[in-house]
Amino acid sequence: MSKEDIFNELKKIVSEDKIFKDEPMSNHTTFHTGGPADFYVVPSSGEEIKKLVSFSKDNEIEYTLFGNGSNTLVTDKGIRGIIISLKGLDKIDYNDNTCEIKIGAGYSTIKASNFARDNELTGFEFACGIPGTIGGGIYMNAGAYGGEFKDIVEEVECYLPNENVIKVFSNAECKFEYRSSIFHSLEKAIILSCKIKLEKGNKEDISEKMKENIISRAAKQPINLPCAGSIFRREEGVIVAKLIDDAGLKGHKVGGAEVSTLHAGFIVNSDNATSQDILDLIDYIKKVIFEKYNVTLHEEVKIVGER
Repeated sequence: MSKEDIFNELKKIVSEDKIFKDEPMSNHTTFHTGGPADFYVVPSSGEEIKKLVSFSKDNEIEYTLFGNGSNTLVTDKGIRGIIISLKGLDKIDYNDNTCEIKIGAGYSTIKASNFARDNELTGFEFACGIPGTIGGGIYMNAGAYGGEFKDIVEEVECYLPNENVIKVFSNAECKFEYRSSIFHSLEKAIILSCKIKLEKGNKEDISEKMKENIISRAAKQPINLPCAGSIFRREEGVIVAKLIDDAGLKGHKVGGAEVSTLHAGFIVNSDNATSQDILDLIDYIKKVIFEKYNVTLHEEVKIVGER
């Protein structure tokens, strides 16, 4: 199918103002890098997502799921096919009687944490500084300051394209582990929403705890520069950031990409970096750490796009 044909078919599924052709992905990643996506589409419901997936599969068009790009590096050549953005799944509902919140997968994690605070609910303070969306937080079992999504999630609503069904997973069925969940092993699974359970608390106490977390995060992480969080996964028996620091790599640059001088586990876009700059720096760090310490590092950041 031609791009024009694809565009005309997409208009039958979502409104035209939710379809973006040749969209620069630098607009949608926290690294502020990445080439164009053929089509960047923002559906607003699970049913629209089902239709987009069916259209893509029926016409053998590659599709890629996308949150807010906070743990993602898009290559400079960009992404072919259709990007299905989950940002349109941004509804939030609160049951005051049960202290349960139902949140769409595209809703900001930080905004959700603020919503909990404003409704005097405690248990979600750990997420007040975590960039990204609720869907990404569940997928990665994101956490900080002693809390993780696994501590508060009651159930997750997920679309399984291979079975063409929407299934609800209990907390136990999510199989949450450190920065992982069952959704890693479910091919093309699309998290639609979740229900979390919190507890009534004192708004002043909640606000104070969130303030402490934000101050601590700002002191330890380079949140003032474009980055994508921790670049490498935790390795058993070693502290990855310390290895990188001990190897003398803090501040090392490739093009506009730099190992953060504040936290060696982060790479920042300090001077109009390209995605290739970041990829080359990742490869250099891995090479040095293996040569010095015989430790193989693995990326935590998700790398997507045409190489």
